[in-house]
Amino acid sequence: MRAVQAMEFGGPEVLSVREVPEPVAGAGEVVVEVAAADVMFLDTRLRSGWGGEYFKLATPYVPGGAVAGVISAVGAGVDSSWVGRRVTTSTAASKVGGGQPIGGYAEKALAKVESLTAVPEELSLSQAVALAHDGRMAFAVFDRAAIQAGEWVLITAAGGGLGTLLIQLARAAGAHVVAAARGRTKLELAQRLGADAVVDYSEPGWSDKARAATGGAGVNVVLDGAGGALGVAALDAAADSSRFFGYGASAGEFAALDTAAASARGITVYALFDITDASTDWPALAERSLAEAAAGRLEVVIGQTFPLDDAESAHAAIESRTAVGRTLLTVGSTV
Repeated sequence: MRAVQAMEFGGPEVLSVREVPEPVAGAGEVVVEVAAADVMFLDTRLRSGWGGEYFKLATPYVPGGAVAGVISAVGAGVDSSWVGRRVTTSTAASKVGGGQPIGGYAEKALAKVESLTAVPEELSLSQAVALAHDGRMAFAVFDRAAIQAGEWVLITAAGGGLGTLLIQLARAAGAHVVAAARGRTKLELAQRLGADAVVDYSEPGWSDKARAATGGAGVNVVLDGAGGALGVAALDAAADSSRFFGYGASAGEFAALDTAAASARGITVYALFDITDASTDWPALAERSLAEAAAGRLEVVIGQTFPLDDAESAHAAIESRTAVGRTLLTVGSTV
């Protein structure tokens, strides 16, 4: 079968399509005929050689931690009724809080039966895989943030897949949203999804503009998907006694906040592992996100898709910060 391999660590050009052996389902596993594969910012970081202390990857390897498609085979101990069903799933090697997000950029992928989520008929497989990571994380963040009607919420990385979902969830809760992103295209998207105000965080003084949007009082909740210096600056837009949730690192790293200074202002800071833990019911969150999208209450924003042969361009789009919403690789004909 055909699969994308990172032949060495480096730029997007190290990705190439090769013929590799087809996967065989072991006990508790299934083989998915892949229709679409999710492309994450993390994929680009790992391909560049980052994260060796967390992810023990050796080249060549097949990137990609989540796929959607149709199950073509099952291993021992798996109910044969799964065969022929449309599913979205993490790959067998990938799991939250461990594992390796690999194996997805391929015509066929292995998955564990406990990670399978059936795709509602109302959704395409592309929509489903676009929610594979972001859908469940959006609800995990949203539930932990306990956003109330009338609160002001600042969302960074608002033009990405997770940010676009959080805009909609915050607005549905009756909150006012300030969306921070880079460039007019992303800001216009945030406005269309319901943001009350938008700020371009590539411009100086953006956190002052975010605070000004609230009438100067500051936001009650920060949902930081950007991290880095952008996340640190986002704290300047927060009101005293507010809540800061840092779950993303699209700027390159998580925000290194002065937690003592934040505490002195009564600001409660939640890092990624304060938001989710071993008790988080990821399958339930995944099903919830698919159900909300299937019911038309949640728009899935897929900004760009690339064929399997052009994974290099998918990675380049993400790294250039031009990608909007989710980025996918289309593999099969039924997406």
